[in-house]
Formats: sequence, structure tokens, C-alpha cells
Amino acid sequence: MSIKSFIAKQWASFVVNKIYKQHSNALELQRVLLQLLVETAQNTAFGKAHQFSTIKDYEDFKAQVPIYDYEKIKAYIEQIKEGKENILWPGLPIYFAKTSGTTSGEKYIPITKDSIGHHIAAARNALFHYIYETGRTKFIDGKMIFLQGSPVLEKINTISVGRLSGIVYHHVPAYLHKNRKPSYETNCIEDWEEKVDQIVEETKQEDMRLISGIPPWLVMYFEKLIQHSNQKNVKDLFPNLSLIVYGGVNYQPYQNKIKQLLGATIDSIETYPASEGFIAYQDVQNKEGLLLNLDAYIFYEFIELDKYNKNKMERISLADVKLDVNYVLLVTTNAGLWSYLIGDVVQFVSLKPYRIKVSGRTSQFISAFGEHVIVEEIDSVMQQCIEHFQLSVNEFTVAPQINPTKGLPYHEWLIEWTNTPNNIAAIANYIDTKLQEKNIYYKDLRSGNIIAEAKITSLHQGAFNNYLSKIGKLGGQNKVARVRNDRNVADQIMDN
Repeated sequence: MSIKSFIAKQWASFVVNKIYKQHSNALELQRVLLQLLVETAQNTAFGKAHQFSTIKDYEDFKAQVPIYDYEKIKAYIEQIKEGKENILWPGLPIYFAKTSGTTSGEKYIPITKDSIGHHIAAARNALFHYIYETGRTKFIDGKMIFLQGSPVLEKINTISVGRLSGIVYHHVPAYLHKNRKPSYETNCIEDWEEKVDQIVEETKQEDMRLISGIPPWLVMYFEKLIQHSNQKNVKDLFPNLSLIVYGGVNYQPYQNKIKQLLGATIDSIETYPASEGFIAYQDVQNKEGLLLNLDAYIFYEFIELDKYNKNKMERISLADVKLDVNYVLLVTTNAGLWSYLIGDVVQFVSLKPYRIKVSGRTSQFISAFGEHVIVEEIDSVMQQCIEHFQLSVNEFTVAPQINPTKGLPYHEWLIEWTNTPNNIAAIANYIDTKLQEKNIYYKDLRSGNIIAEAKITSLHQGAFNNYLSKIGKLGGQNKVARVRNDRNVADQIMDN
């Protein structure tokens, strides 16, 4: 055993036992944390507007702080962008994580000097849990690769702006730099396909042992590795590869493909990072769910999804959650977010310790490849398309095609026309272009050649009604979901 492996095991034992102890006292920790967050921010513009100085407990907090989404908090964000201090949190944030919005376009999520370290620590702690549980440290003594966004940051006044993964690049601990790939210069390449080609060149001769990234990026990297190395699979090229770390996208649709490309089954760790905070990570290999991150200055709140959908915004704290209930997740953080709706739906699969799984989003969406395309964007693009081409559309739905018979995956638009146009290819190109303008993640995937241009499947007259009739939902207020993250509806419509 190397000295690094020995130290890692000792450190992992200390950290993991501390984290599990926190979970045994989670409710008290959350109570104290909320009070600390409120007291720290009581002299900010937000704190004064919501009378933080009078908040004594969670009931006071709920009474005085309403639920915030980005639309509601945007006015405060704009003040920060203008350079005004002490708005949501003392001082100014050091970063804005730029992400795709809903009706707001791009969102700017603050990251403060108090919050940035917790993004890094949570990723480290996920690895410590793996080491503690399995005793495996083989990956520490070889190279590690992190497939991530560009670390090149923009500026809004004095605040640096970029994608979360690009921001995190600047805070990776020094002891990892020697073993880390790709190089800074390669990470700065904007064109994703060119970037992956360069990563392959930098890594194909290395002793790669840990690979991290979202599943579609992993697939693309593995395919190019095999193509450029003339090996049958990735494990032939990297015999010591022992760990995959992933997050951001449901892994299940990619699992068989990744196993095929690897040529073996290796251990993996699932993580749940978000611009708003690092929410959870996998702490054990053979149990469902991700350990809720209680060590990140995040106060968690929940609304039952059924109540949320009925506009009954009854918030509860961790003290009142139950197993197997879909909850809309809200966070209050030391980055200055307050009862903030991040848009995810979670279920608790364990209460001792608290483990969750992501079960959906608060709105219809596609995120099969990490694009987070929502129904509002889909509807807007279709309306632009109808007006631009003077089309007549009866009904449509959009679904991901993850495993096409040939070529790259893509978004499939199933459209029932009143009169089928003769310029389908031009319409598909227009849809694809407009969706790239709406959604920066989709644009990244397209420009990186990870997914192909959107494709249109024209349906015969009555296709949607036939489907609704078959499932017993024809008439009344029943309708086909405009967008789905799976192919359940799309395939049933095609079968009809």
C-alpha cells in the first residue's frame, strides 16, 4: 500500500464517521443551521425586507420568507450584478454559476466564498465514503480524468461567471493536480468534439484509474478512445481503471452502453451536484439512494408534489419527511438563496441515515443528455416555427431517442399536421436552431456533436386521438404530455 493510500484510508475513516454522526443528530443540526444563516444575513437587503431579526424558529421563517424561484429572486440578482453589496448575503458573491433558465433565459446563481468550499468537499467526501466502505484505493495512485466545462470565466463587474464545472476547476485541491487530466489548455477548448479528441490524445497512453463526467460525455469519450487506440474496449487500454463517477443525468439508459464500451463492470459513484449546492452523493455501493449532504450549510425544505401541483405550498423541514413520497426540494444556503425552488423532485429511500433519489422535475422536461429542456422552451420554439413557416399543427410531443439504429442520439418531434408540409428538413433545422438559442445546455450538446439535430416524425391524421382512445383518456381535459424524458408516450403513439 502506498503512503497516499494509507493516508486516504485514515482520513476517510475520520470524515465518514463524522458525517454519519451528523446524520444521527440531523434535526438539531438543521435547526441550528437555519438560525445561523438567518442571523448572518439579517443586515442584508433581503434580511431587512423579511425581518430576519425577528425570526426565532422555523415557523417564523416560513411565515416571513415566501418560496422563491428564480423569477422572484431575479430582482435581487440584478442588484448584485450591478455591483451592490449585502443584497442576499454579506458582501458580494465571488462567482455566478450560469445555467439555463425557464422563462428567464440564462440564470445567474450566486456562489460565495462561504459556499464554494462545500462544492469541493462534497465531491471529496463521496470518494472517502467509497474508500471507507470498500477499502479500495487503487485509483489514488494513477491518473484521474474529469470531463467538465471550460474553466475560462467571464466577468460581470468584479464577479466571475461560468458553468459550475468550470468554476470548480479553479478549486480542485493542489494534491490532485499532478494526477489530474486533461491539461488546463485542453479544458479551455470550447468545441466539445475537438476537446474530446485532445483529451483522448492526452490520456490514451496514461494509467487512467478514475474517470468522472455525465453519462453521455463518458460514452463519447469511450467511443473515441476505442477508435483512436485500436483496442476492443476501454479496459484493454486502461487495465487499472477502477472507478467511474457520474451525475447530472439518469445513468440507467447509458448503463449497458457504458458497460459494453468498458468491456467490464467496474465500481461507480453517483453524485447530485447543482449550482445551488451539492445536494447528495452515493455513500454505499449496494443500497439505493444518495446520502443527503448535511455538511454543506444547506437548510432543506420540502413540499409534497401532489400538494405542489394543487398550488398548496405547505413546506416542511427534514423533521417531517416520510419514505417514498415525492417532494419538491427547496434550499436555503450560505450563497444567499432563501427557500429557493431548484426544480427537482426527490424521494427519501432511507431516514437513518437520510438518503434520497431524484424522481423528477417540477415541470415537464427532457434531460436525457443533461440538457434540461423544459416544456416552456418546447412550446415557444414550436410557436415560432408555426409563425415562421405558416404551418398548421394539430398536436405534437417531443421525446429523446437515446439509442437510434444508427448515428447519434437526438430529440424526436412527433408532429400531427393538418396539412403535411413538403419542407420537413428545413423545419427540423429551424426547430433545432431556435432550441439552441433558448437553451445553452442543448447548444453545448449540439455544438459538441454529442447529439444530432432534432428530427421530425410526421404522424397521420388522428394519431394522438387514437392513442388517447386506446389508453381510455380521449375527451375532456385529457391531453398528451408535450414533452417527456422517456419514450413511453412516443413509442405508444408510434405503435398506433
